[in-house]
Amino acid sequence: MGFWANQTRSVIEWKDASPDTLIWRWDGTNDELKNGSKLIVNPGQAAIFLYEGEIKAIHDYPGKFELGTGNVPFLTTLKNIMQNFTSEHKANIYFVRTTEFVDQKWGTTGPIKYDDPKYRFPVGMIAHGNFSFHITDIRNFFVNFSSNTDVVTIASIRKNIIGRILAPMTSVFAKSGYSYSEIDSHIQELSDLLSQAVAEDFKKLGFEMSDFRIERTDFDEKTHERIDKIADKMAEAQGDAAKVNEFANINGAGIANYATMEQLRALNAAAANQNGMAGMGIGMGLGAGLGAGMGFGGMNNMMMQNQMQQPVQQTPMVACKGCGAQIKATAKFCPECGKPQQEAQKCPKCGADVEGKFCPECGQKM
Repeated sequence: MGFWANQTRSVIEWKDASPDTLIWRWDGTNDELKNGSKLIVNPGQAAIFLYEGEIKAIHDYPGKFELGTGNVPFLTTLKNIMQNFTSEHKANIYFVRTTEFVDQKWGTTGPIKYDDPKYRFPVGMIAHGNFSFHITDIRNFFVNFSSNTDVVTIASIRKNIIGRILAPMTSVFAKSGYSYSEIDSHIQELSDLLSQAVAEDFKKLGFEMSDFRIERTDFDEKTHERIDKIADKMAEAQGDAAKVNEFANINGAGIANYATMEQLRALNAAAANQNGMAGMGIGMGLGAGLGAGMGFGGMNNMMMQNQMQQPVQQTPMVACKGCGAQIKATAKFCPECGKPQQEAQKCPKCGADVEGKFCPECGQKM
C-alpha cells in the first residue's frame, strides 16, 4: 500500500488567518495530501504546491477544487506528480496572503549620517513614517522570504523592508540639496525620491511598496548642538545687520533733500560772510560729513559755478587832483601826495559849505 493510499478525505483551506501572518504552510497530518480532498483558495490568497523542495504549481485566484480532478492547471500538475496520490515523498501546500498591507510603521534604528549641503557640517538625522506594500510576484516573494518555514510574519517582512530603506536614505537626503532647516517643507518630495530609489530593488524581490511617507524628522544631540551654535551666530549677525539697516533703511530721498538744504544754508552763510571762501569750506565739510550723496568734487564744482554766476563788483578809479595818480573814487585823500580829494559843496539856498546830504545851516537837501 502506497504512502497516500486509503486516506480519508480532508479540506485544505487557510481560514481564520491571523492578520499578522503573510505565508502559512498547511499543517495536515504528516504533510499528507489525500485523494479526493478539497482545496479552497479564499479571496486575497494564493496557494503554492511544493514538492521535494521545488515549486511545482501556483494557484493565484480564489476557488474551490477537488484534488483528483484534472480541470485546473494547479491540480493537474499535482495529480501528475503524485501519480494517483501514491508517493513515497512528502508534498506541501503554502498559502500566501496577496492583499495590500497598509499603514506599516517604520523608523530609523539610529541616526542617518550625511553632510548638510548648505552649511557643510555633519548631520545625524532620525526619521519615522509609514508605508504600504503588496506582493506582485508570488514565486519570487516566496523564494526570497519563506526559507521553508511554517509561518512568515508581516513583522519579519516589514523589518526586511525597513533595512532596505535606510541604506539609500543617506544618499537621497545628501543629493537633495536641502539643508536641515528645509527638510520639513520638502518632506513629500523626499518621500517620493526615496520610494523611487528602492522601487526596482523591491520589484526583484517580488513585492511593491506604495504610499511611502516620511512623517517626522529629528536630529541627534550632536547635530542639535551644531544647529544651536549656527542659530546663535545667525541671530548675532542679524542683530548687527539690523543696527546698520536702521540708518540704511531711512528714505534715501529724504536724506538727499536734507543734505541739499544744509548745503544751501552753508552757501548763503558764506555769501554773507566777508571771508566767503572760509564759510563755504565749512559748508563743504558739513555736506561731506552727512554722506548726502554729493562728494567733495561735486561740492567744489557747485561752488565754482556759484562764484562764476555772481557778478564781480570793482571800485571805479579816478586821477588824484594833486599828483594825477590813479586812486579809488571813494578815497578822501591821495595815498601818494596826501591831497584831499573831496571838496565841500555849497548849499544852493544859503551858500554854506556842506559835506553831508543836508545843509547844516538851513537843512536844505543836497
